[in-house]
Amino acid sequence: MMVPSESTHSSPLDLLVVKELTVRFRTGNTLTRAVNGLDLRVGDGEIVALVGESGSGKSATALSILRLLPPRTATASGAIWFRGRELLGLKASEMREIRGSEIGMIFQEPMTSLNPAMTIGRQIAESLQLHLGMSKRQARERTVDLLGMVGIANARRRLEEHPHQLSGGMRQRVMIAIALACEPALLIADEPTTALDVTIQAQVLEVMASLAQTFGTAVILITHNLGVVARYSHHVNVMYGGRIVESARAADLFQNPRHPYTRGLLRSIPSINRDRRHPLVPIEGSPPSLTELPVGCTFAPRCQYATEECHASAPSLDALDDSHSVACWHAAELWEENAHHHGRVSIPSVGAGSEPL
Repeated sequence: MMVPSESTHSSPLDLLVVKELTVRFRTGNTLTRAVNGLDLRVGDGEIVALVGESGSGKSATALSILRLLPPRTATASGAIWFRGRELLGLKASEMREIRGSEIGMIFQEPMTSLNPAMTIGRQIAESLQLHLGMSKRQARERTVDLLGMVGIANARRRLEEHPHQLSGGMRQRVMIAIALACEPALLIADEPTTALDVTIQAQVLEVMASLAQTFGTAVILITHNLGVVARYSHHVNVMYGGRIVESARAADLFQNPRHPYTRGLLRSIPSINRDRRHPLVPIEGSPPSLTELPVGCTFAPRCQYATEECHASAPSLDALDDSHSVACWHAAELWEENAHHHGRVSIPSVGAGSEPL
């Protein structure tokens, strides 16, 4: 397993910088505010997690970075800087050169991402020929190597197989091979193991993390599984209602969560190390509708600490130190309570929280 090292999140080696990203979807007269003024940084070789309930804006953020939002119904504003280039302002042809070669993507469900009519070998080789200028023979040999690296046995025979002939875990390994074929600087993994059982999840994640380390690839890991976050991430960004409400080094976040939503997530996830005297505590209520976000803090309707101020105005994401930021009017109060009840929040295992939040 790759063990995350300590890193300074606002390093001058930032590979990706997202500033004030706002994403809106319009269907008829309905406006959905999927992402609201999001800031995000990813350093070279860093694994950064985006975690939160379904509908919190995680996938919309990923699609914005890749410029894959549907142009007729979605708009993205703000700035996305990748290796010093502002992506939202690039021509479509320039973005196509970056997508796949410098930024790779692993989607949730490989059966909807892989072409069912093309062989596995051809789908991987096409990327190598297009972005790296390899000959057909070179691309074929490199494809065999890549399939072996992601743990697929009898790789040369698998070249001629189609996606439906492979298991779910093997299809996801093929997606990893495609995403890392050109050794991109950044890999975006959007719920890469959601449809797999826990044992296969762990295998696929180990392959992805190991190869990312081998290639020196930074990773944005989008997940609802806090066990995965605890095991693989350097830095964690917790999203709620289209915003990042807490951002911290992984170890700091699990040891000292400062936002009520983060603490609620941790207390609602099962763990083999949990003290039986402190049972699971669900988060009351439901996530907000992105078409009718509440005034003020979007978590206030579900928050036990909410006051008049919380319902009236939204807190900004303020830095508590060089690596921990939180958007909460009561962050200091939570810090004191966490210190008083030190050790009551346990770190979940990889298999914990494997169902969507």
